[in-house]
Amino acid sequence: MIRTILVALALGCLATPAAAEVVSKSANAFTLRFAVGLETTPEDVIVTVGDLPKWWDPAHTYTGDAANLSLALEEGGCWCERLADGSIFEHATVTAVEPQRVAMNAALGPLHDTATRSDLTFAVGPENRGWLVSMDFVVEGPGVGAYAEAVDGVMSGAWNRFIRYVEYGEDPATSDVTVD
Repeated sequence: MIRTILVALALGCLATPAAAEVVSKSANAFTLRFAVGLETTPEDVIVTVGDLPKWWDPAHTYTGDAANLSLALEEGGCWCERLADGSIFEHATVTAVEPQRVAMNAALGPLHDTATRSDLTFAVGPENRGWLVSMDFVVEGPGVGAYAEAVDGVMSGAWNRFIRYVEYGEDPATSDVTVD
């Protein structure tokens, strides 16, 4: 029993606390940043970004089913959703795929018609004994600052589901674990 407690404490000391915050906000812009240290590989993180249907919350899709989402991890690739009528809605366009970074132009949800800039970036960099995994969302456009808290709420949920899937490969919908 004591050995189990000591192992848990030791592992807890190695973990980096998760950071999730609205980094900046004005009437016409906001920046969100999410980061956590993990014992993973950059490849696992990048592959998980591409496994979007397995970690994105179906409540934040037009069809209510994350299985209708796809993400082509290639420059110009589409984060798309197949709608009930068979048409495709483009949520984002991939602008860069690198060994430790995926960037997208992603005017998600209510930002679709108002954002003039919407950069969503997933990145991995070395940290201590593991990797710092981050997600940054920079949004600019007339009046978009009013959406900062609501978008932060949605993206916090996405972040938690993403990290849970990176770490355990489990369906995040069945987990009560959060990282914020």
